[in-house]
Amino acid sequence: MNKLKKELTIPNSQKHLPEADDFIESHLTEAGFEKSIVYDIAISTTELINNAILHGNKGDSTREVKIRLSIDDKKIEVDVIDQGSGFDLASIPDPLAEENLLKEVGRGIFIARSLVDKLDFGSEPGWGTKATLTKYLIETTSSR
Repeated sequence: MNKLKKELTIPNSQKHLPEADDFIESHLTEAGFEKSIVYDIAISTTELINNAILHGNKGDSTREVKIRLSIDDKKIEVDVIDQGSGFDLASIPDPLAEENLLKEVGRGIFIARSLVDKLDFGSEPGWGTKATLTKYLIETTSSR
C-alpha cells in the first residue's frame, strides 16, 4: 500500500461532525479497509473531535479543529488537534466508577481508547492538544 496523508480543518462546531466523519470513512473505504475498521476509527475520531470542540476549544466559534489521517503498511493514525490550552489526563474521572455510571457525559476518551490499539495525547505547536489514535494493521499472510 502506498502511504496516504490527508488533512481536514473544520470550524469549531458540532454541525461539522458529519463532514469530518465522511472525511474519515471515505478515505478508509477507498483504501480498502473492512467496515469494522472503518467504523471503529470513525467512531473514535468523532468522540475525539467532539471533545476538541466542547472541552479543548470550549465551544469558541473562532477556533478550529484539525484532523489528520495517515495510512501506511503498518498502521492507520488519526490526529485530532484543537486550539485549547491542554488538560491533565489524570484528572479525567473514570467512567466505570460507580458514581459516574449514570452520567450522560465523560465517556469519549474511554470509547475511543476501547476501539483502537493506542491513544496518545500531546500538544501541537501553535495549536493546542493533539490526540493521536493508532490502529495497527496485522499481516494476514502466513509465514509458515
